[in-house]
Amino acid sequence: MATPFYVAPEQLMKDRAEYARKGIARGRALVAVEYGDGVIFAGENPSRSLHKTSEIYDRIGFAAVGRYNEFESLRVAGIRLADVKGYQYAREDVSAKPLANAYSQALGTIFMGESKPYEVELLIAQVDGTDGSGPGLELYHILYDGSIVDEHRFVAIGGETEPLIEALESVWEPGLTRDAAVRAAVGTLAQAAGRDLTADGLEVSGLHAGRTRRRFFRLDDDALGEVLAG
Repeated sequence: MATPFYVAPEQLMKDRAEYARKGIARGRALVAVEYGDGVIFAGENPSRSLHKTSEIYDRIGFAAVGRYNEFESLRVAGIRLADVKGYQYAREDVSAKPLANAYSQALGTIFMGESKPYEVELLIAQVDGTDGSGPGLELYHILYDGSIVDEHRFVAIGGETEPLIEALESVWEPGLTRDAAVRAAVGTLAQAAGRDLTADGLEVSGLHAGRTRRRFFRLDDDALGEVLAG
């Protein structure tokens, strides 16, 4: 009888983590920036139909980097989970934290038990109505292994994130307007890429606390071009 091939658990987890990180790093980075009334998601994406960011529910947004088919399946599962809870209870009972925890558990289970880990990183954001004290932003960063981090001010995921974080640190300030946050996000992406970025190669969306019920918005090429030229 052949002796089973043995790999130490520590080495197995290290190999899985390296595999996932390399897969994610091959893609383009995405940044989220808090502003006075919500949060902006911005990333390079020449596709007009294969989005990296989307609405999950009334006040909850989703952003991801990595393998499209993997994070798209997670996005759809999140929408279904939110819809079921909103139907069983009330729309106001659907919030970002339980959804982020569900994503964390799912990615952790896949990382530990499946043949390969998912090559994705996720951001889940929520804003509440403005009451003079800010947008009530919650921003959760979920990694490929199920680790979850409660982020503040700004965050970068995918690719080389350290230069983006350093650049955002130098330009971010409390109470930014939406347009200023967009320009800050796109400016840091352009600086990291070493070239100018135009509206047709970008995907910019976000959550605005002042909107009625559905807080998610997306900037088309014309609107984004006007913001960047401002």
